[in-house]
Amino acid sequence: MKKTLAAALSTLFLAPAAFAQSFTDEARVLEARPIHERIPIKREECWNEQVRGYENRTVTRSDTGAPIGPGTVLGAIIGGVAGHQVGSGRGNTAATIAGTIAGGAIGNQIDRNNQPGAATEVERVPTTRNVERCRMVEEVREVTSAWDVRYSYRGREFAARMPFDPGKTLRVAVNVTPVERRDDDRRGAGPRPPRY
Repeated sequence: MKKTLAAALSTLFLAPAAFAQSFTDEARVLEARPIHERIPIKREECWNEQVRGYENRTVTRSDTGAPIGPGTVLGAIIGGVAGHQVGSGRGNTAATIAGTIAGGAIGNQIDRNNQPGAATEVERVPTTRNVERCRMVEEVREVTSAWDVRYSYRGREFAARMPFDPGKTLRVAVNVTPVERRDDDRRGAGPRPPRY
């Protein structure tokens, strides 16, 4: 008995749906008006800038600018004597000069090595360098977010908001379902008499 009652109730509720039919058709678009929105957008803007400044550079000078030291003089004398001893005849003068120069150079190097330290200076040198600068820029862009569409289907006008421009025609879904007729739906029926 319970199964029969359940089957009867399900048939009763499903019966109207069994008669429903749906299909698609085309409607004529009367107007499609875009809806614009202003959207703030942040973006980074960068550029290069030349910046002038000063840079400290350390310069080491081994020549202190002092006059010829005793090592240079002593080296030249020893080199000249040694060159004179090696040379003979006309080559004697050339050997003496060469010995003097070589001895002076060696003595000068010994003087520099024996100095307490090379001079270190800091110089301020002007420089120019490229620096990248950036900042956040906020701008507003106008975009179309939707379309308000008015369309006509079988002599009746409808309106809808859509995410795109449909063009000249619009596909619509039509669902046809029978409706139970009421007493006041009958044609030619006049106003109902009042009830007391």
